[in-house]
Amino acid sequence: MSILVVGTAAYDALKSPFGEVERALGGSAVYFALAACNFSHVSICAVVGKDFEAADLELLEHKGVDISGVERSNGETFFWKGEYHEDLNTAHTKETRLGVLADFDPQISDEHVDAEVVFLANVDPVVQLKVLNQMTNPKIVAMDTMNFWIDGKPNELREVLSQVDMLLINDGEAAMLSGSRNILRTGRMIREMGPKTVCIKRGEYGVIVFHEAGMFATPAYPLETIKDPTGAGDSFAGGFLGYLASQHGDLSMHNIRNAAVYGSTVASFTCEEFSVARLARLDREMVDERFELFRELTQF
Repeated sequence: MSILVVGTAAYDALKSPFGEVERALGGSAVYFALAACNFSHVSICAVVGKDFEAADLELLEHKGVDISGVERSNGETFFWKGEYHEDLNTAHTKETRLGVLADFDPQISDEHVDAEVVFLANVDPVVQLKVLNQMTNPKIVAMDTMNFWIDGKPNELREVLSQVDMLLINDGEAAMLSGSRNILRTGRMIREMGPKTVCIKRGEYGVIVFHEAGMFATPAYPLETIKDPTGAGDSFAGGFLGYLASQHGDLSMHNIRNAAVYGSTVASFTCEEFSVARLARLDREMVDERFELFRELTQF
């Protein structure tokens, strides 16, 4: 099944206890695509500035990602600067420059309007709605969001939630959206807003999935070295939806469980190096090998 991701392509500057990088390739659509392309064909819809490096587009193409939906606009590419301290679950934002993202108005091409799987990455819910209104008949629509939109555009966000099949969100934002700190109550309340499947990402503590057929929880894959968790959530989404696309959109509980483990597996690779460096070298054989190790680790 074909996948369309609508999100950001960006440059990041970040620092963690294990080093720092300047102007590193990032963005929700980039991380998602480099994860999902190990399972299925992926197309990106995003906007970049005149400063976006041709080599970074070539990297995506080399991995088989369709970049025909990437619009180049006058101005600067979206830029984020952040820092991690000892708690690698929390990024501390130091600077954000929207650049060309401020006027992002995605126009989905005829080639992409019939995508079977759509992921609305963490962008303005007004933009997410515009994308949804252009799609023909997707089999799976999933989305992400963040506290900025939960607080700033609650009505628009609720409208998007009512039209999607899945929400992938971190635990703090899920609590903010539901108004509850109890994760079981949170999962139920968000499902009542529209999404049949809710994945609550919990960083190093794993993920819990609420589905109409039940609930599933898995830990994160244990790593000895974590250099940079940036993009792990979007990589999880790419592995999760990429696997479901490879299973022809079968949303049985069995496949949802496997998708959650595949998502966690791909996300673990992301954390091992800064930016997308590890994802750039990843292939399906490596993913499957770690997936089997994950299965042995959690089976009892």
